[in-house]
Amino acid sequence: MSAPRLPRRAVLAAGLAAPAAALAQNSARPVRLIVPFTPAGTTDIIARVAAERLGTRLGAQVIVENRAGAGGNLGAEAVARAEPDGNTLLLTTIGTGAINFALYGARMPYKPEDLVGVALLAQVPNVLMVANVTPAQTLRELVALAAARPGALNFGTAGIGTSPHICIELLNMMTGMRMQHIPFRGSAPVLTELVAGRVDVGMDNIPSAIPFIREGRIRALGVTSRERSPALPDVPTLAEAGVDGFEATAWFGILAPAATPRPVVERLGGLLNEVTREPDFIRRMEELGAARPGLTPDGGTSPATFDAFLRTEQRRWAEVVTRSGARLE
Repeated sequence: MSAPRLPRRAVLAAGLAAPAAALAQNSARPVRLIVPFTPAGTTDIIARVAAERLGTRLGAQVIVENRAGAGGNLGAEAVARAEPDGNTLLLTTIGTGAINFALYGARMPYKPEDLVGVALLAQVPNVLMVANVTPAQTLRELVALAAARPGALNFGTAGIGTSPHICIELLNMMTGMRMQHIPFRGSAPVLTELVAGRVDVGMDNIPSAIPFIREGRIRALGVTSRERSPALPDVPTLAEAGVDGFEATAWFGILAPAATPRPVVERLGGLLNEVTREPDFIRRMEELGAARPGLTPDGGTSPATFDAFLRTEQRRWAEVVTRSGARLE
């Protein structure tokens, strides 16, 4: 005798529950967290801090996998095309989650709708820096130096479309500076070249730049946030340094393939919301100069609020890319 047929609604519910149950119970299968940049940068640092804590809650290993290239698009595309089962996630940045769609246009290998928001982890200012051999002690002096040597100064960033790249393009637009962009594949090579004096100017997320600034190997001229960073209290904001109205903050979060079942997305989002509230996680982020998500009324994060945040950021940075004239070299 054939087995009784379940109502269609019951079959659908069972199908959605299966991946969520697997995610909760299958500790043998690791979760891959793709970082679309090289090791040692801010994206990588935040990914590893979050991965350890998420793994504890999942009862599964969360493996951080660096897959750099194309301004972060290589790693992001890999996640967009991955099996939508909750076992492959992306540590997204403001570049891969917002800026790149405007900057790359038709050349983008994935679309906003190919990925779904899970959780915002942290918001981080950038810092404008110069090599110690660059003869500029302040932003005003840098603007004067660039005016005296039009097109002669270069600036390094972690890649085309990253928030440091677009921030400097915006700064160039607001100050009239003309500098040549040198894109690298991540933060580490930018900082190395700044220390060596082979790059004149650089911008990076505060967490990866802090050790070099504190050790005096690079000189910080300003941070991109509205207020000074507690991690670099002696460094003025760019607005204080002479560029009225300048404000831009990078951010980092988790995305999943768009077809990932909603129960899986919600469970991961809930666990990551718990992670962002851990006193130890908060302390670690503050040490890096990062702020908590602050998307929900109680200061947390959720898949729905992160999705709404993503749409807003995509519109905002599309306008900045257009106004600044930033382009692919």
